[in-house]
Amino acid sequence: MTRYNYASGAPWEDIVGYSRAVKVGNIIEVTGTVAINEKNEVVGIDDAYAQTKYILEKISRVLQQAGGSIKDVVRTRLFVTDISRWEEYGRAHGDFFSSIKPCTTMVEVSALISPDYLVEIEATAILSA
Repeated sequence: MTRYNYASGAPWEDIVGYSRAVKVGNIIEVTGTVAINEKNEVVGIDDAYAQTKYILEKISRVLQQAGGSIKDVVRTRLFVTDISRWEEYGRAHGDFFSSIKPCTTMVEVSALISPDYLVEIEATAILSA
């Protein structure tokens, strides 16, 4: 099977050695994504809902580049720095997935790469045959 790598152009992709998304066959894996825009600015500082929404919009865009859509997502993983804010993360997640209902996991982590990042999200999509 052919492998397709999708890059966002972030400088750390080459430093760390990863892709924004990888498509093999009908599976698309989207790497951990944070709320940083094209200017390397954090979107939604101290706003868990805004960061989650922005991240899911970013994930949606790369899925489209890879020939998929948010409707193809079968699993998400949310890594959050404060689980007590689960309703904020969950509300944004629900805005995207309330009718799709992928498997999901939300776990608290001690830190992300920047203290301004409240959440990092991974996604797996499977395209219909």
